Amino acid sequence: MGMGGGTILILLLSIFLKLDQHIAQGINLIFYIPTAITSIIVSFKNKNILWKEVAVVIIIGVITAGITAKISSKMNVDLLRKLFGAFLILIAIYEIYSWYKMYIKEKIRHTKQ
Repeated sequence: MGMGGGTILILLLSIFLKLDQHIAQGINLIFYIPTAITSIIVSFKNKNILWKEVAVVIIIGVITAGITAKISSKMNVDLLRKLFGAFLILIAIYEIYSWYKMYIKEKIRHTKQ
């Protein structure tokens, strides 16, 4: 679907366990850390890390994470929940469009043969 498990985790925590959106997103970040560390170790061992690009991503990531964390901590929970829902809808539309486009291209390719 183009979404990671964290998106589903946030949905499960907020809908079924009725946790506050802020808390659900915080828990998601905590669950993400071991996965990220494991991915870094494996990528490092396989020599798949481009250090110049990593430095840029880290710098931009730390800055934007700090800014967005500050903004979201001051944000109304209902608004945050609605923005998250809108984000999920946009992802769904994009994924459906991508799948449809790929399906049409495949169908055209098969009819030309």
